[in-house]
Amino acid sequence: MNKALKKGVLALLIVSCFTGFKNFKKEKKRPNFLFVLVDDESPFDLKVYDGKSILESPTINQLAAEGMVFESARHMGSMVGAVCAPSRHMIMSGRTLWHIPSQGKEFINKNHPDTMAYNTMGAIFNRAGYKTMRTCKKGNSYPKANALFTVNKEATKRGGTEESGSAWHSKQVLTYLDEREATKEEAPFMIYFGFSHPHDVRDGTPELLSKYGATNHTDPNTLPALNPKQPPLQANYLSKHPFFIGHPELRDEEMVSGVWKNRDLQTVRNELGREYACVENIDNQLKKVLQKLKDMGELDNTYVIYTADHGIAIGRHGLMGKQNLYEHTWRVPFFVKGPGIKAGTRVEGNIYLLDVLPTLCDLAGIKIPEKVEGKSFKSVLFGEKTSIRDVMYGAYAGGTKPGIRTVKKGDWKLIKYDAMNGAVRQTQLFNLAENPNEYLPEHHKSGAMETNLANNPKYAKKLAEMEGLLLQQMIANYDPYRLWNQPKIKN
Repeated sequence: MNKALKKGVLALLIVSCFTGFKNFKKEKKRPNFLFVLVDDESPFDLKVYDGKSILESPTINQLAAEGMVFESARHMGSMVGAVCAPSRHMIMSGRTLWHIPSQGKEFINKNHPDTMAYNTMGAIFNRAGYKTMRTCKKGNSYPKANALFTVNKEATKRGGTEESGSAWHSKQVLTYLDEREATKEEAPFMIYFGFSHPHDVRDGTPELLSKYGATNHTDPNTLPALNPKQPPLQANYLSKHPFFIGHPELRDEEMVSGVWKNRDLQTVRNELGREYACVENIDNQLKKVLQKLKDMGELDNTYVIYTADHGIAIGRHGLMGKQNLYEHTWRVPFFVKGPGIKAGTRVEGNIYLLDVLPTLCDLAGIKIPEKVEGKSFKSVLFGEKTSIRDVMYGAYAGGTKPGIRTVKKGDWKLIKYDAMNGAVRQTQLFNLAENPNEYLPEHHKSGAMETNLANNPKYAKKLAEMEGLLLQQMIANYDPYRLWNQPKIKN
């Protein structure tokens, strides 16, 4: 080989090596994940979804403003009174409602995959080389899946002090991040940042209870005092639901400390104040963790997801709990900030909480397990679509069966009640564009469509269409029950 050729080959090798080095240096770092889950929060508590709300949650509001807000994010439902348990099973596994493990004696499922726990959030991300950490309440969750996070710090913290309340959960995350810093850990992280609040008992910190004019009322024989600082009643407040929803002796509707069976304005306003105090404290704790991530230089490479396991009524429609399928309870707050997500965007989405797992896998470049039934909404996050499905289905089958069912398509929503061995049979039809608060005749609104339209002959065709759609969704989602006016299941 002559000298000129040798020099040319050497130069080519140097350029090749240098180019390879540059490409190696440019290799994209895998994203981190901070999944924030609160317990019992209606989207309408937040200014993000209700501009009239007096709840001050600047960190949550900023997170939403810097990311993408989902208008239609929902849990699929429950077959037990403790709605949070099936919701959290669905979040962890990406499985649909009727395909999750048994829920005590009330729902026995012998057909869920034996290896299901090993294809849940913590386990999947562990196998992919992520460092996983979880903090949340203890109980009414998915213990087998929770235990598979590398670090799992769980305790139920619903008090009003640093140690007994939401600050305990933020402390677990901050300690974990401190340890990462100290050991110079470079592997990406998946942190499940769960809270025990604002679930009752809503014992907020003294200063925040005072801010919202609320007291931790404990005397069932008296009513809490009214205070001008308390949140106003919600637009769809009722002193009593028009009919029994079909779950006798339901804890949330009869036994919540400070509320019991009371639905008077004093009780409801005080309880809303307690709820807001707990949410603002969560906001304060989230601020600490986000600031820590920023100080570590990790925030810009972290997807931050904020949501709740389900909504809550607290006086809306004369109800107090989460065992109903009105919008304040079936919907959840949901927004995401992170790499590639355009700030200040709002989308319909039409996602279930069970879609979270496949989406996180998709964003991390992890193969979605075969048994996962949820859909990735990565395409929505990156602006390629505005929703991932057209129809949403929901069920509540705690208490007497079959219970409550709902279906939504576009602006139209149907809710049906079939409980107490046929004693409760009700149908509701709403146009959510004209009646977003799902006003009933008992709300005495003047708008022609601001009411239940199920008995209006003008909408008989739409009612029949939605009835058919509900049956289709019940079949598609393996609902084991049928309502009184539906064909029986063939053996």
